[in-house]
This record gives sequence, C-alpha cells and structure tokens, in this order.
Amino acid sequence: MTESRLPVICMTPLFGRDEAARASTAAEIGRACADLGFFYVSGHGVDIAPLARAATRFFALPEAQKMEIAMARGGRAWRGYFPVGGELTSGKPDLKEGVYFGEELGPDDARVAAGWPMHGANLSSLHAPELLPAVRAYMAACARAAHALMEGVALSLGLDARYFADAYTARPTMLFRIFRYPPGDDSQWGVGEHTDYGLLTLLAQDDIGGLQVKTRDGWIEAPPIPGTLVCNLGDMLDRLTGGYYRSTPHRVRNVSGRERFSYQFFFDPAFDACIAPLPARAQEGASGHARWDGADLQAFEGTYGDYLIGKVSKVFPELAGGVAALR
Repeated sequence: MTESRLPVICMTPLFGRDEAARASTAAEIGRACADLGFFYVSGHGVDIAPLARAATRFFALPEAQKMEIAMARGGRAWRGYFPVGGELTSGKPDLKEGVYFGEELGPDDARVAAGWPMHGANLSSLHAPELLPAVRAYMAACARAAHALMEGVALSLGLDARYFADAYTARPTMLFRIFRYPPGDDSQWGVGEHTDYGLLTLLAQDDIGGLQVKTRDGWIEAPPIPGTLVCNLGDMLDRLTGGYYRSTPHRVRNVSGRERFSYQFFFDPAFDACIAPLPARAQEGASGHARWDGADLQAFEGTYGDYLIGKVSKVFPELAGGVAALR
C-alpha cells in the first residue's frame, strides 16, 4: 500500500466569473478524472461540523432507538437506518452501520405521486432531532458544490458549462449516507471493493482514515486532508465518456482501533434521464478499462433509474420493479 497521490484541487474559481481561472481549474479536474477518477477539493464551501456533531449523537443511541427509523419504515423512498451487517457489497456483509437520506420530497411531488423508488420523505429520529435539519443544510451545500464541479467537468470535456445541468441534472437524483465503521482487523472490510453508480460523489471523512483507491499501479491510501472533500466519479460519467473519465473502485478498512465516520453525498442524473454517449469531442481518445466485477459499462442503455435499481435491488430487493413507471 502506498501513500496517496490524489491531487488537491481548489474549486473556488468555479463559483466565480473569471473565465481564465475557471478554465484552468477545469483542466486540473480533467486530468484527475482521466487519470484516477479521484481527487480532493478545497474551497467547496461545505461545513461538516454541525452534521458531525448530530451524527455522533445519533449513532451513540441504543440500537433499539436507532431502529425506530429503520429502512423498512422508509419504504420505497429508501431512507432510514440499518445496523452493522445490514448492507452488502459484492454479496458480502459490510462492517458498518448507517443511515440513508435523500432529497426531501412531499407527496405532491410528481415523482413521489408516481411511486418512483428512492423519492420521498426522510425519516427523523425523535432521540436525535437535530440530525435531519443538519442533513438538509449539508446536502444543500453539497449540491451547490456538485453543480459547480459538474460545470468544471463539462468545460474539461470541451462542452458548454451548463451541458450537464441542461441534459442530466435539472432534477438530479441526490442521495446521502452517513456511515459509522466500528474498529475491525485486517480480515474485515468496512466496505468492500466497489464503484459508485452516478455522476460524482462528495465524501467527507473524519481523521481516522481507511479509504483506499485502486489505481493502475495498485491500491493507494486516500487519507483525510483537513478542509477538503474527496470527489470521485460514478459509473454514469464513465459510461457517458466511453471510459475516458474513470469510475474507480475503492474500499474501506478501519484498523485504527477507533470508530470511523464518513459522509457520502451522491450527485447523479435525473432518475428518468436516458444515458447516451456525450458529443463526439468528449469521446476523443476514449477507451474502456477492465472492471473487477467483469461488467461492461459501455454496453449499458436505458435510464439512470434502470441502472440504479438494478444495483441497489441486490441489497434491498423490495425496491426492484419500480423503473417501469418511467417509460
């Protein structure tokens, strides 16, 4: 295992109007996307402290109290708590517990009224009532950063800055997870090798470490860097660019002897967005790459909802079958 060589990119120019500075930042993003599919961002404007305090309080509750917002109560909205071992990666139980959130949508939202899975209301804990407001504020800040980053990605591909906003993320699928990893040993994975599903993920991690990224030269550590978020690409951006930008496998092992917290914000295409290759210029020099699971991302056709349900229904089978409503 080697130390991290992931770049740290200041994304502050992406919030401004200095076109030269935006172009320079976009070029940095492009190099990171093509090389590793992982990088750190600073200047993101996201404050993790209030959420971290609320999450620590929630996970310190007795399990019976946490189970009062169990995922079974979230229904097809795919929200709520699961205990250690309650989630699988590549068919194996993970050494972690977690709580799932998403964009807050009421029953009058057309997507909720149509019964789309993964759309609806979040669950609020009576024993840690500050958690849900902290999550909402955090997700709003992450969404602002993610929209800016996707403008940088678009510019790096020679596209208009608003390409993704217009084509895929006018109504993005936004999901959020908080994980607590108890201490383990070298034989236990907090999360096994996997890739994320959508466009990009913004990850905040505490000071424990344990995130590992798979590169062409082997696995490297991605330790926490104060003031940064980890950004990694998902399968749909890999698919859209024909493998030119990479959805990179990663995993987590906590051997610190202490509990570890992480916070994952997923910024993905609209659930009913049809995934098609980007304009020809984005395909220049594109080439596929072998995946650990043997899957061929470039063969996928359909909506993002098709892809997402196909993945998560292996872990939560009750979500299967909802994509037909999108057609």
